[in-house]
Amino acid sequence: MSPDTTEEDPRPVIWFDIDNTLYSASTKISQAMGQRIHAYFVSLGLDEDKASELHLKYYTEYGLALRGLTRHHDIDPMDFDQKCDGTLPLEDLIKPNPSLRKLFQDLDRSKVRVWALTNAYKNHARRVLRILDLEDQIEGLVYCDYEQTGFTCKPEPDFYHNAMKQANISDPSRCYFVDDSRLNIVSANRLGWGHCVHFYEVGLVIVEGGKTKKLAQNDTVNSEGITQISDLEELRTVWPEIFIQ
Repeated sequence: MSPDTTEEDPRPVIWFDIDNTLYSASTKISQAMGQRIHAYFVSLGLDEDKASELHLKYYTEYGLALRGLTRHHDIDPMDFDQKCDGTLPLEDLIKPNPSLRKLFQDLDRSKVRVWALTNAYKNHARRVLRILDLEDQIEGLVYCDYEQTGFTCKPEPDFYHNAMKQANISDPSRCYFVDDSRLNIVSANRLGWGHCVHFYEVGLVIVEGGKTKKLAQNDTVNSEGITQISDLEELRTVWPEIFIQ
């Protein structure tokens, strides 16, 4: 039965980003991914400088380097996924986190539904969830469908609208959302998502658009109604109403 003909579940949805949210940036997965994406640009015949320039440009403009690659270059997104995400040594970089699993188990499922919302393809997303021992804690997964021509991704509004449609929730104010990208959080917040939290690990180093970036103290904490946290355990305090008391 399609969502259009199914009675809407009255429970809100909490959306968890996956990469650099369900695991720490200290794992250096973003660095490993950045290297692979850069190598992919170079494999298209670009020199090192041009590859770096376009990597950053596409990430900045589209929220995902692959989005730019599919728009401006004749590439197969599934080939990109296999060579970049698919070759990450995730099993060596992340492990199950009992505290994180307990956090998920303590979410009151009579009050909230738990979904994942990622810019990765489903293969990578499910792999991460499996390694982290969280597969059984996630009720639904919204991912970037690389097989679909003109696929959307965060922070594009259509991606959030599609996520709500898939989860069969019509009221954006009943959406809880946590993501390490402030751009993604701001976009959701401006669409009316009612409970937006920015996961931000001050002092750690990440790679965005191929560029190394140290997460400095953020002066925009709580601007636009967005709360900033550095540990997912803080969600118990920020959103006490959806946890088992």
